[in-house]
Amino acid sequence: MSVALSNVPGELHAEIAAYLDMVDEGRRAGRPAPHELPVAQARAEFEAASRSLPPFAPPCTVEQVSPQVRHGHLAARLYRPEPAGAALPVLIYLHGGGYCIGSLDSHDAVCRQLTISAQCAVLALDYRLAPEHPFPAALEDVRDTWDWLQEGGLALGLDPARVALGGDSAGATLASVVCAELAATQEAKPCAQLLFYPAVDARQTSESQELFAEGHLLESATLAWFYRHYAEQPAQRRDWRCSPLLAEGQLRGSAPALLLIAEFDPLLDEGLAYAEHLREQGVVVQSRLCRGMTHDFLRMAGLVPEVLEHYEQAAAFLRRYW
Repeated sequence: MSVALSNVPGELHAEIAAYLDMVDEGRRAGRPAPHELPVAQARAEFEAASRSLPPFAPPCTVEQVSPQVRHGHLAARLYRPEPAGAALPVLIYLHGGGYCIGSLDSHDAVCRQLTISAQCAVLALDYRLAPEHPFPAALEDVRDTWDWLQEGGLALGLDPARVALGGDSAGATLASVVCAELAATQEAKPCAQLLFYPAVDARQTSESQELFAEGHLLESATLAWFYRHYAEQPAQRRDWRCSPLLAEGQLRGSAPALLLIAEFDPLLDEGLAYAEHLREQGVVVQSRLCRGMTHDFLRMAGLVPEVLEHYEQAAAFLRRYW
């Protein structure tokens, strides 16, 4: 499915437009785009940009935990509302960053806001990144963390029977794929999935990839750079676990999904198409085109207060299925 973008009216939110102007000024002054940098420098630049965003994180309790996975242990943060009740429902949250950048720090405010909005625990996972750990390493980390939580969640004051998966951008893709993998097993299954502007088609052939190729925060060239590091071989990019929009039946039985899709985003077309693809495979889907928003808007609540409405929508969705 593709959307006729010329028939989608709208304009950028004024505060986001001003922020993009500032980013453009930096480019004109010689600041390179992520795809023009070595990976280590791109990560450092992303963290610095994250720290420069206006704060909005509400207070909550944060604990460092170490999920056991097949190769050892991962760093993770467990967020809880104050005061925390017993046997809290849990959202496993996976940060965006094209499988190559991003961290627990870059998405700390997102996890805090989700914790407070949904009054749940949020387990943020520092999954392995490419190119050091290419496809499917991150998926393995998420699946192993699910198993770890099912086995030891009660000891942490969490309810293993009420667990959702969610993420933004690449993190949303990881969440959705693991939901589909679990649906095909006899194991416990997620209650819901939160998918914020997911990256679900590594072929990069949509109209929105061309229309919003530059100047809207995520650039198509940067997306291509991410995929080169994450899934170097063309066959890997056609694997449904890398491009779930290409799934042929593997999504059936997946947990109910909420998709929030940004209007001014190279990933617009594939996000809209993925909502329909899930529906066609029998998944309960609620989707929303977020007008005036760009990719990564979830981290802009300190800049654009209206973003908090999207957190509330996500919280309401979770409450419905917990």
